[in-house]
Amino acid sequence: MKEISVHAIRDALTKMVQDINVNYPSDIYELLQQANTQETNELAKNTLGILLENAEIAKQEKIPVCQDTGMAIVFLKIGQDVHLIDGDLTQAVNAGVAAGYEAGYLRKSVVDDPLYERINTKNNTPCILYTEIIPGEKVIIEVAAKGFGSENKSTLTMLTPADGEEGVIQTVLEAIKNAGPNACPPMVVGVGIGGTFDYAAVLAKKALLRDSRTPNNNPAYAKLEKKLLQLANETGIGPQGFGGDATALAINVEYFPTHIAGLPVAVNISCHITRHAKEVLS
Repeated sequence: MKEISVHAIRDALTKMVQDINVNYPSDIYELLQQANTQETNELAKNTLGILLENAEIAKQEKIPVCQDTGMAIVFLKIGQDVHLIDGDLTQAVNAGVAAGYEAGYLRKSVVDDPLYERINTKNNTPCILYTEIIPGEKVIIEVAAKGFGSENKSTLTMLTPADGEEGVIQTVLEAIKNAGPNACPPMVVGVGIGGTFDYAAVLAKKALLRDSRTPNNNPAYAKLEKKLLQLANETGIGPQGFGGDATALAINVEYFPTHIAGLPVAVNISCHITRHAKEVLS
């Protein structure tokens, strides 16, 4: 059995939350450059140029790409042959996030009581933590930092099987149109189809962690992603809502089996940064 210290997970997260707030993920940056090259609207092209310039300044000066440094979401895939040592896993994860936000001078945006007191926790924790047991002797860490300009525009719709593909398309496009400029487009959109009320939303969040240059490995869903992206960009919302060709950089779909009577569809809207990173401990 492989022993992995929770301190290693803590230290990895401390670095990762800083990195994703300062540097674009390679997939998103490449798609942003591609959108800039292909944009035909002059104002939109200028806007994309400013976003790319902002990305370079953030990288060189080691400052956040956006003032909203997000709420941290951590996915841990833990090998069933791993023995975690040196303390409590959840505490270690939150300690890593807190240390990263402190060391990176990142904005702390988490409040404890969501409805009444809403007092800032002052270290951007607790984060959202999902764990999954997988075969092997590795721990896979995936982290995102989700700003709420886009998160607030996300949706969950319980369709019926009769709504079919057309219902899914309408649901996704309505969410994108409703998000408009408030989600800081060009967006990346995660779509979760299937599962249950709650799991569809998790699928949509997972979809945002995928390399957006890589289509779904199921040809039918890859075709749906391509169709959704085309229709999203035909809305004309454009970069930062100023009009143009690039409303979305990518639309990633993840799916899971569901009940015979259901067709849950979650749409997780993300901004032009879509911060995410992955690290493997072994």
